[in-house]
Amino acid sequence: MVGIPLSLESGERVRVIDPGILNRDSGPDFFNAKVKIGSKTWAGNIEIHLKASDWNRHGHSTDPAYDNVILHVVAISDTQIKRKDGSPLPQMRVALPENFYKTFAYLTQANSDIRCGSGLHQVDQLRRADWIETLSIERLQHKAARIEECLRKSNGDWNAACFATLARGLGFGLNGIPFEMLAESINLNHLRRHSDNIVQMEAIFFGQAGLLDPMLFREDMRYQIMCREYQFLARKYSMHPIPKTAWKFSRTRPQNLPYRRIALLAKAMTESPDLLNRIVKTEGDEDLLRALFQWKVDPYWSRRLTFGCDAQTEANPPSLSEGSVNVLLINVAAPLLYTYALLHSDHNLKEAAVGILTGLPPEKNTIIRSWQQLGFTAKDAASSQALIHLKKEYCEKHECLRCRFGHLVLRATIND
Repeated sequence: MVGIPLSLESGERVRVIDPGILNRDSGPDFFNAKVKIGSKTWAGNIEIHLKASDWNRHGHSTDPAYDNVILHVVAISDTQIKRKDGSPLPQMRVALPENFYKTFAYLTQANSDIRCGSGLHQVDQLRRADWIETLSIERLQHKAARIEECLRKSNGDWNAACFATLARGLGFGLNGIPFEMLAESINLNHLRRHSDNIVQMEAIFFGQAGLLDPMLFREDMRYQIMCREYQFLARKYSMHPIPKTAWKFSRTRPQNLPYRRIALLAKAMTESPDLLNRIVKTEGDEDLLRALFQWKVDPYWSRRLTFGCDAQTEANPPSLSEGSVNVLLINVAAPLLYTYALLHSDHNLKEAAVGILTGLPPEKNTIIRSWQQLGFTAKDAASSQALIHLKKEYCEKHECLRCRFGHLVLRATIND
């Protein structure tokens, strides 16, 4: 702790002048720290472990990233760590109550539950709100990093990054990854050449999805035409489909089956090839954004959920429901606008992206319901996104020491 005198195991006094910057990626836990050991001041990195032997177990002794560690902080000193030149690495033991270790072990057990739930009543409303707000931005930044990776893969092509993001969004979680794989398998330049022919567009999408087989649905002429079109276009553009096994069909509502979603994606790329530009022009206006996602599938799908002539008895909605559009605004529009603003240093657009989330109702799913049972109610999509991020990136990964709620629960065991 800054300004508080401590001691190495060797007896030398230690004062942490500056703890440095918390590192959330690989490498030492704190960068650019400054500590005074005895009469000498050191600048470098700090590494923290439960056991001193974790240094060797984690492979730090052979990792150059740890060569500039100036202080090793441990709770259990079961070995002395040495530098590459054989000199001892300054090691400081911080003694904690036994109850702390028991609580920490319980929190980090391999279980997907929110294990600190029973202790969250200790967290006051101000701290809850502050952490939730931080997590909502962290969630956006997490999605922005994925979009930036798409940009890197496509050599800076924003339309390609938008295409992949939209495709993943239409997967609605369960089929998000295969939809993204589908988008990455399709060249946008090839699509543009056939954007005036919906049958050819669908042929490319369903063919690349691995869902066309001329031996099936022989009575369905539309399907057979798509099979022939795809065979020709696949040879022409040297296209190779993704594995059919990538798609998930169980635990899916009929309206969310991949077939109709793929048909909707084909329609979207026919009508909105410049979707990213249109999103930016809305400047975050919800009504304008909603209008962008009102594509209607081709009439062929009006009474079908899959291929074949066995039509459904009731007509299917040609476009997405309001709830589905909300999901796309949360997972497609807001992240794309935020990333664009981030990379163009546009503060107003960045605020507009955040405003999209604060203006939408909270999501309803099992994660949000589990938080509600613990007294956490999401007031809007920004806070529901924060709670989803907290569950997936902290609770499920046992990152209790990096979570503010986890800190408070563990701190309570020290103060008891």
